[in-house]
Amino acid sequence: MTQLKDFQIIKKLGDGAFSTVHEAKKISDGAIYALKKVKLGKLSEKEKQNAVNEIRILASINHPNVIGYKEAFFENKEGCLCIVMELADGGDLLQGIEKHKKGRTKFTEKTIWHYFIQIVRGLKALHDLKIVHRDIKCANIFITKDGVIKLGDLNVSKVAKRGLLSTQTGTPYYASPEVWKDQPYNHLSDIWSLGCVLYEMCTLLPPFRAQSMQGLATKVQKGIYDRIPQLFSADLNQMVKSCLQVVPSNRPTCEKIIATPGLLNHMTGTLEGLDLDIQEIGGNDLLKTIRCPRNLNMISERMPAPQYKQNKIKKCHSLSIDGSSDKGLKLVKEKKVRSELILQE
Repeated sequence: MTQLKDFQIIKKLGDGAFSTVHEAKKISDGAIYALKKVKLGKLSEKEKQNAVNEIRILASINHPNVIGYKEAFFENKEGCLCIVMELADGGDLLQGIEKHKKGRTKFTEKTIWHYFIQIVRGLKALHDLKIVHRDIKCANIFITKDGVIKLGDLNVSKVAKRGLLSTQTGTPYYASPEVWKDQPYNHLSDIWSLGCVLYEMCTLLPPFRAQSMQGLATKVQKGIYDRIPQLFSADLNQMVKSCLQVVPSNRPTCEKIIATPGLLNHMTGTLEGLDLDIQEIGGNDLLKTIRCPRNLNMISERMPAPQYKQNKIKKCHSLSIDGSSDKGLKLVKEKKVRSELILQE
């Protein structure tokens, strides 16, 4: 059975109230992963179940735009649940935004579209399994050095078995009007958050800002925000506008976004190696609910099987975080390109 001693901790990548994420090397093969340690002893029963739920969701999805699950086990010595995941070696989107702020630069429109389309693809992989992410924000969108986007941090994700959810969660700046109003919500709440992320890539600031929570709530519920800079295209402005519709039913689904006429014209290049057959990536079944046992020493045996041996995805010849091209990318102009090719699930 896998133990923490089977990994060499390289450095800390981030931490929260009850968990830390490290870059770690698996000693047996030298491969590098992200290793999340969750201190179960300090969690409530509901929080423990959320931690286990993240593993269930990660292990259910095999998609190039969602952080890949590798393994999970309980480390008795430290009393923590360890989750081994794919490492996105380019950091997260928030770090990219901060870099542009510091350098007083902006993302190019090509980079914004390239990232946006991949985010939508990953989000659709969740929505197809009726999973609502519930915390889409720049800090939870990870990037590889090759420019591949990976959705992560599924700790508060929820399966909408009956179509609607009601528990408030997520980050205030990205929360939808229906969440602020404490109303039932569904996958279209994620689309609102997606619109906030798209806006932030354009302006380097969230669309809704205020000096108080009440002021923020008012702006969000009225859908009041400044237009993105004029240097960006009308298509990009329209996409932001369509996602940030106050009435949920007026927002597009991931399918509709992907099917937007002319969307492929905004691609910076083909996602080489990611254009796998739709059925090959899609069709994943959501694993059955994993219950966290009272005796935590028994939790390892309830974890999904290790998934180290996945089909390797070729590197995506894409844009770097500063918008520069790594291989002289060209626009997608092939006659038989379908919008589903970009969806890849």
